[in-house]
Amino acid sequence: MSKGPITCHVLDISLGRPAEGVEVNIQTYHKGQRNVDIFSPFAHGVTDADGRCLNMLPPRGSDEARLQNKQVDAGTYKIVFKPKEYFEKTGRKCFYPWVEITFEIENPEEHYHIPLLISPYSFTTYRGS
Repeated sequence: MSKGPITCHVLDISLGRPAEGVEVNIQTYHKGQRNVDIFSPFAHGVTDADGRCLNMLPPRGSDEARLQNKQVDAGTYKIVFKPKEYFEKTGRKCFYPWVEITFEIENPEEHYHIPLLISPYSFTTYRGS
């Protein structure tokens, strides 16, 4: 099975292991009335046992992507991770109940991978491969 054009990976760096069961949402950006910034739901997933979410979106150019209107175009997107429940399941509090990362897709033919390294009181990200 091919992976979607936008994927992610969540690693719990405080334990040195993948973060399974983290809810992940992708949103698309558009300018609303009176220049209000609006992000609309686009895709949803949950990280697997390896902390990965590879199939939030159907493969680029597939019939499924066209039928579901899930084609990734150039533009601004947001990926929202919700790690609070993951930390609560492991008996830990979390300072960041949501981590929102806004990013820009310049070339829709490229693959966009967004890893999140997280602990209860910090996070970092980068563009992966």
